[in-house]
Amino acid sequence: MEYIIIIISAIFINNIVLAQFLGICPFVGVSNKLSTAAGMGGAVLFVMTIATIVTWLIQTYLLEALGIQFLQTIVFILVIASLVQMVEIILKKVSPSLYSALGVFLPLITTNCAILGVAILTIQKNFNLLEGVTFAVGNALGFSLALVVFAGIREHLDIMEVPEGMRGVPIALVVAGILALAFMGFTGLV
Repeated sequence: MEYIIIIISAIFINNIVLAQFLGICPFVGVSNKLSTAAGMGGAVLFVMTIATIVTWLIQTYLLEALGIQFLQTIVFILVIASLVQMVEIILKKVSPSLYSALGVFLPLITTNCAILGVAILTIQKNFNLLEGVTFAVGNALGFSLALVVFAGIREHLDIMEVPEGMRGVPIALVVAGILALAFMGFTGLV
């Protein structure tokens, strides 16, 4: 039951983008098309899960063991960047079709602060490895949900008559704010 609460909370109540405002750059930048948003969501799910596992293991068995927890942020950034590069190299050799499907999304994930945020939040919340992975998957699903909904709305706005001064980023920010308010309606669910 605890794992279900973690997932529901991460997807709806404490959505990484709409409640905690992490990952705003790809949220606004990659949400022009539904297909692009879905691809980015899949890539984030994959990398966020792997990054959380690796960073949890490094924090638990290296940083805490050596008493150098103060290096956590720097180490996590380096680990996430190198992990994305390794995944990119491995996918290129093992599965060229998956590599081409993910395309530009893997390099974009390196700069996605939601990945780093989830890794740090997992440690701050004192999650064990299984809870941390559940938390990462829930946050990735929440990120994907917000991104896909936002992309769908933006695609619809492209065919609507929007006043000249509100076209593009201004209307996107208004819609993002309304989405954040909508997700606030889930507060108290768990």
